[in-house]
Amino acid sequence: MAKEKVLVTSALPYANGKIHLGHLSGAYLPADIYVRYKRLKGDDVLYICGSDEHGVPITVTADKEKISPTEVIDRFHEANKKAFEKFGMSFDIYSRTSIPIHHSTAQEFFKCFYDQGLLVEKKTMQFYDEKVNKFLPDRYVEGTCPKCGNEEARSDECERCGSLYDPTELKNPKSKMTGETPVWKETSHWYFPLGRFQERLEKYVSEMDEKYKWKDNVLQYCRGWFNDVLKDRAITRDLDWGVKVPLDDVQNKVLYVWFEAVLGYISATKELSEKRGESELWKKYWQDEQTKYIAFIGKDNVVFHTIIFPAILMAWNDVNQNKFCLPQNVPANEFLNFEGKKFSKSRGWGIDVDEFLELFPSDTLRYTLGANLPEGKDTDFYWKEFQSRTNGELADILGNFVNRTFTFAHKHFEGTVPARGTLAKIDEEMLEQLKAAPVKVSELLERYKIKDAIFEMMNLARAGNKYFNDSEPWKSSKANKEQCATTINICLNIIYTLAEIFEPVIPFASAKIFEMLNAKQTDWLNSGETNLAEGRKLNEPQILFTKLEDKVIEEQVNKLPQVEEAPKEVSEEITIDEFKRIKLRVGKITAAENVKKSDKLLKLQIDLGTEQRQLVAGIAKSYSPEELIGKKILMVANLKPAKLFGVESQGMVLALDTTEEGIVKLIEIDESIELGKTAK
Repeated sequence: MAKEKVLVTSALPYANGKIHLGHLSGAYLPADIYVRYKRLKGDDVLYICGSDEHGVPITVTADKEKISPTEVIDRFHEANKKAFEKFGMSFDIYSRTSIPIHHSTAQEFFKCFYDQGLLVEKKTMQFYDEKVNKFLPDRYVEGTCPKCGNEEARSDECERCGSLYDPTELKNPKSKMTGETPVWKETSHWYFPLGRFQERLEKYVSEMDEKYKWKDNVLQYCRGWFNDVLKDRAITRDLDWGVKVPLDDVQNKVLYVWFEAVLGYISATKELSEKRGESELWKKYWQDEQTKYIAFIGKDNVVFHTIIFPAILMAWNDVNQNKFCLPQNVPANEFLNFEGKKFSKSRGWGIDVDEFLELFPSDTLRYTLGANLPEGKDTDFYWKEFQSRTNGELADILGNFVNRTFTFAHKHFEGTVPARGTLAKIDEEMLEQLKAAPVKVSELLERYKIKDAIFEMMNLARAGNKYFNDSEPWKSSKANKEQCATTINICLNIIYTLAEIFEPVIPFASAKIFEMLNAKQTDWLNSGETNLAEGRKLNEPQILFTKLEDKVIEEQVNKLPQVEEAPKEVSEEITIDEFKRIKLRVGKITAAENVKKSDKLLKLQIDLGTEQRQLVAGIAKSYSPEELIGKKILMVANLKPAKLFGVESQGMVLALDTTEEGIVKLIEIDESIELGKTAK
């Protein structure tokens, strides 16, 4: 079988906080399992990741803590790097975007596009602090809410009353940097003409899907963006922190993080080349048409890896001979929630990876998350499930099978691999199952069906336990020693294969098993065979997994913040006649896009069956535009039209508050309900 050259990347985690279990399930554990598997097959694999270290949230954190942005990113880069190492991630390099080689790489791309006249310069108005001579991002302006009078409202949103408004409506605006009143000042930025690449991007996505079968959720996101028509995106910002715009006459402008962060995959590979003393190494992967490039991400990053990054690479390839390969597949996962709710640092809901690994072994977490990956829909981590999988599957099925086999080999065969005798039907059937298991697992992993692959791995352990029980070696050890030897020989070879195929998921436990077998790991091609020579001396058995007591799990559950009972609302009562004036109708979202200058608002196109409506909804923190396409919702259809950020809104969608600050959930309507139907 021909060896593949495989380049794998995982989304760069933001260096503004610690990684939690949800991050692992999205972009990291699936990639690591895939990479370890491909290496076992003997493929030429390079696995790249690192920290995303620029952007306003980092400067906001630095300002709050009265430290420099560098101190912020250094702290979280090192913390996350150590957590990944302890978790067992097998990156070839874990780089960062603050290093010189990344800055020069991103600047090279910008200069290439600028020199060929691809970028479009546009003028806009923005808040400006004259005392420090700086333009102010939205997060740096505070004032009085025009709706409720809250004096600590942000430039475009009031957290007290939930109102969204144009920054020009904010009363008494103040700079959070100096306390001075900012002025409106014209600034200019360069824009990447994403729309020019739409036709090529649609063709690219279609061809990749046809050849390599992209996941349905990824295709849905792409179609949502294409249906909305791709538009120019600003490539620069007025900030001090970031990759400087490489033009002599430009100051205090940096490259927008959405543009430069994805280039971190390339710069990280360049850094790896330098560390290995092979200056051309990075080109052997990024600029070889034979490379199979797979980008593992969470669903919130789909657009950057299926549309924006490919467009950037296309633009480079158009004018350069050293062309970059585009992602062959982008197997994005949905979100992992925690005990039924979204992870929330502000509410203390969830657990960071480093904290988890101080309490429990990495393999138990890897297995539990892997067996419940959010591959097609959101899933949840529950402490009780973690206990159940650790005790019932890792300890009782896999661990028990290994332990009882080794115990029997040491007791009855002097701690060696016994010789196999004449095979009975039960032995032949088990050997057939043993040979088939790695093939099944391999087929699933090649299609990124990791959860199903893990199920098949554990199925082999289940089959081994059943074979042991049905063969009854405790009887044959007395009545038919040759038959007993055959049973234990086959069981030991099953364990060898289990160690091999489980290595991508539970690498530390697999290493222990190989040590117990006194054998070395070979490669995937030998999995399913009887690889242990007769007479091989075995080492003493070790406990692979310790069961978790109820009190240990209860302690973790009790640490969770208690959900406070919602206070009773005191509101003015209305009559039934007044309520009847509200017209609630069923609509379907046909298009969605972000509203310019606002990170809270989305512009929605709603099909009511007999007419189309345009709405502006403050749900951008809860939903991406692409995931809204096709949802049936309930809307207030007779609300007086209003303008938000210059965009007219002809109604209002209904949504429910959640326990997480700023996050809402749309009231969705059953598919069978007709569009335009009036709610009563």
